[in-house]
Amino acid sequence: MKRIFLTGLFAALIVAACFAQKPYKVVFYNFENLFDTINDPDVLDEEFTPQGPKKWNTAKYTKKIGNLERVLFDIAAEDKDFPVVIGVSEIENRGVMEDVIAGEKLSHGNYRIVHYDSPDARGVDVGFYYRPDVFKLEGSAAIPFRMPELPNFRTRDFVTMWGTIEGEPFYFLVSHWPSRLGGKEASAPKRMAAAQQIRAIVDSVQQANPATKVVIMGDLNDDATDASIVEGLRAQGKVKDVQQGDMFNPFISLLKSGYGTLAYRDAWNLFDNIIVSGNLATGSTGKLKIQPVGNSKFYGGIFRRPYMIQKEGQYKGYPLRTFVGNDFQGGFSDHFPVFIYIGK
Repeated sequence: MKRIFLTGLFAALIVAACFAQKPYKVVFYNFENLFDTINDPDVLDEEFTPQGPKKWNTAKYTKKIGNLERVLFDIAAEDKDFPVVIGVSEIENRGVMEDVIAGEKLSHGNYRIVHYDSPDARGVDVGFYYRPDVFKLEGSAAIPFRMPELPNFRTRDFVTMWGTIEGEPFYFLVSHWPSRLGGKEASAPKRMAAAQQIRAIVDSVQQANPATKVVIMGDLNDDATDASIVEGLRAQGKVKDVQQGDMFNPFISLLKSGYGTLAYRDAWNLFDNIIVSGNLATGSTGKLKIQPVGNSKFYGGIFRRPYMIQKEGQYKGYPLRTFVGNDFQGGFSDHFPVFIYIGK
């Protein structure tokens, strides 16, 4: 009872701070296969059902939901301020998104959801949580991935939303690019196609209103320094290098400094990126723009805590994931969340 009271009090203190606390935090988190336990006949989700090989049941699902709630609350507690926007990937439907924010810890954030069912064969989607007291939503849309060379290829949509923060126009896009199935090089054209399509969306948005500030986020299945991001999105790694029409990716510097969000074969990758338009990187004084993280030289951050890390075994030091094969680990995700700050 005491713990519940303290959690509620802490959450209330965060709410009180939300109205004065700046800068605003923007987060992206790959939830790693957040499926409900119900078999949907229209998608390939049988693996995550009570009868499937993972024996995915209510107890495991509840554990997973609690774990994700803990991470998002701790991200908020770091600033005593709930993030203004949280992009997420690997979610089966709107219902699982609702379950994550339904608990006591996150209910005080008063989050709203933007979600669309995508054509992905496994039924996994991307979506947003946003705080309506800060981000004034004006509209949203799902944009299908298109690659003329592969007209029948199905994957996650790009989910977009637009509105204002402190009266300034913002456009957010969250995506989960095609995987490296078949090998990095063989699958690279799909991710380049995703990058070029998003770049065209950004150009269209800013042509309509050059003042619009664009934030692209997601699990891009490419490192921050790969061609799809650097060339396809025209993303620079340093603010001073951003020219007219460029974007700024703060996670390039993090990757070059040895940081990552997921591990594979004892090497770190940084697939989770938040990339901003040039006017958010080099904006004028008195306008919202990306801020350094604390006293560091970096403009992006990776959220990791000891409880989110595998402590022993073959994957010691990796993110503590939900499953290894079909063995339930009771973990959080195989990715660490990432974040940026936007302020004046």
